[in-house]
Amino acid sequence: MRNSLGLFAVFIIGTLISVYSGLDFLLVITDYSDMVLIALLFTISLSIGRDPHINDIKKITGIKVLLAPISVIVGSYIGVILVGNMIPHISFFDSLAIASGFGYYSLSSVIIADVKGEALGILALVSNLMREMITILSAPLIAKLFNKLAPIAAGGATSMDTALPVIIRYSGKEFMLIAIINGLVLTLLVPVLVGIFVQF
Repeated sequence: MRNSLGLFAVFIIGTLISVYSGLDFLLVITDYSDMVLIALLFTISLSIGRDPHINDIKKITGIKVLLAPISVIVGSYIGVILVGNMIPHISFFDSLAIASGFGYYSLSSVIIADVKGEALGILALVSNLMREMITILSAPLIAKLFNKLAPIAAGGATSMDTALPVIIRYSGKEFMLIAIINGLVLTLLVPVLVGIFVQF
């Protein structure tokens, strides 16, 4: 939670400095987004390969493993269908691209900003960062109101890292592996699904 709040604070401070100080001339106008994206994908692959639970995950087979991430994807897209049209000046496919971040704000926002521009990239960043923070804050409530899988679904891609401690605490250790698999599958799908929807 502290890391998420810190990132959000840095984002707000940077925006305020740019708007009110006139220091934006210090920015070099060069397109580094492709290099950042490649570096992000490389570090993601390294972190997945070094995950201590990767051997446990490899032992699990069958379609049941994919039920949690499939449910998260379907639920996220149903949310877009229900409320996506309420946001002015954002197309249906742009809303789907933002939702396809599944909480992975750093990667999804870079992909979206690279193709659709900085404004939509910032919206993706804030939207997915808020998903992570809301999950961490509301995990005890949604686990109680719904079921133990609810915090995993809410966390999306973050269920394998930043949201994992609260998931273990309020859902139980027996849900840890499901949370890790859910986060791993969604993390791998983020560049694919976001990349598809930003083309429209």
